[in-house]
Amino acid sequence: MASATSKKWTDFLSCRQVLNIMVILGFMFNYMLRVNLTIAIVDMIESPSKNSSGSNSSSITNTTIATSSDTKFHWSESQKNDILGSFFWGYVLTELPGGRMAEIVGARRIFGGGMLAASLLTILTPAACYTHFYVIVILRAVLGFFLGATWPAIPPMAAKWIPPMERSKFIANMMASSLGAALTLPVCGYLISTLGWSSVFYVTGLIGLVWSVLWFFLVFDSPAQHPRISEEERMEIEKAIVEGEGGKSQKPSSVPWLTLFTSLPVWAIIVTHGMSVFGYFTVVNQLPTYMHDVLKFNIKKNGLLSSLPYLGKYAMAILSSWLADRLRRSRRLSTTATRKIFTAVALLVPGALMAVQAIKGADAPLSVTVFTASLFFNGAVTAGYLSNGLDIAPNFSGTIFGMANTLSSFGGWLSTKIVAILTEGDKTFDAWKYVFWILCCTYAFGAVFYCIFGTGKLQKFNSVQGTTEDGKEMQPLKSDAETKKEKEIIA
Repeated sequence: MASATSKKWTDFLSCRQVLNIMVILGFMFNYMLRVNLTIAIVDMIESPSKNSSGSNSSSITNTTIATSSDTKFHWSESQKNDILGSFFWGYVLTELPGGRMAEIVGARRIFGGGMLAASLLTILTPAACYTHFYVIVILRAVLGFFLGATWPAIPPMAAKWIPPMERSKFIANMMASSLGAALTLPVCGYLISTLGWSSVFYVTGLIGLVWSVLWFFLVFDSPAQHPRISEEERMEIEKAIVEGEGGKSQKPSSVPWLTLFTSLPVWAIIVTHGMSVFGYFTVVNQLPTYMHDVLKFNIKKNGLLSSLPYLGKYAMAILSSWLADRLRRSRRLSTTATRKIFTAVALLVPGALMAVQAIKGADAPLSVTVFTASLFFNGAVTAGYLSNGLDIAPNFSGTIFGMANTLSSFGGWLSTKIVAILTEGDKTFDAWKYVFWILCCTYAFGAVFYCIFGTGKLQKFNSVQGTTEDGKEMQPLKSDAETKKEKEIIA
């Protein structure tokens, strides 16, 4: 009876479909745990105009004010950005180890464990705020430590579950983080306006806990390890991966660190990711503040309008990844050409839009349109450089992604410091326009660097056999008609 039930269940929803759903939800909730503070902190800080203590309030690090809705804090602009930036202190430490550990022990433990710990810390966030300023700074750094390992854990899982010509679509699941941000911001705005800012952390933390339990029950590191997968599905996945990668490859026993650190295709991914994410993190962390301080939106309107750019990014991630895989399978474009074209779109267009924002960003409707369009086009990174580690070295895709995210984590911390320096004591558009010019330049540099040094060709260091074969791109599987024709010839 158990086997019959299992058979019906797998017929209704395959194990790979379950993996896709859990990864989508995982990255939605991953960013939910990260961005909840960026909108809550707008309401957590007492407005200087309402603060009777005047200029002395900026020196007080743990003073609170009781209000009818919730407790508020006397944190200066610099202290606020220290809280936002502290996340990256821990985040940067686990990017590279997280990717490598996922290659060794599996993404199931690394991604699931990081999310579980981060969910618990999120629930403890209000208590940390009430305790002391430095306690919340440390808690956010530890939360970043656990979430830092989650992102580079997914490419190694894709290498075991997803055929090469479908990996752009799977990597697009990671952009569900944008969907998570889009949903979190208006929901947080509603929670803050009705229950107070502390409810944001209790609700999002509980959601993360529930997902973590389901992850460990439903997801496994490879088809061979999944206890409920059908034999047909397992064989189909394993055969598709072997054929797409040109046969079984023997993975080197150790990471070729020197080769990785001197490989221009690897650095093309690292640098471009750093430039792209610098812009993304700046928007994620600072957009609610910009809309509050410069565009003067209230907290509920702030949450709704802040979510629009993330919805656009997720929509483009899905569309571009589907198109990229279709172009590669049809052989209309090589993997190299596909990655470069979509990377150029993903960075050059947002760079141009940031120039528009720097000139006309004081206009509220135009500003919302620019941010939405900017992140919409940036979603094409999933069809560009973001999937490129799986093209050039699937056996070390987690390590490469960890290297790239390490640099981008420094960029995330740096962006908070740049904004703090440029806007300290000057919450006007004239101060913010310099932030947008910086984003314009970084986006453009990343696009040019990748178009020069990026490639979609499999690299020698990916496998032991690869030392004699280099420069081959992943190949599309044979169509059903071609396979049927071959069988007829053999028969």
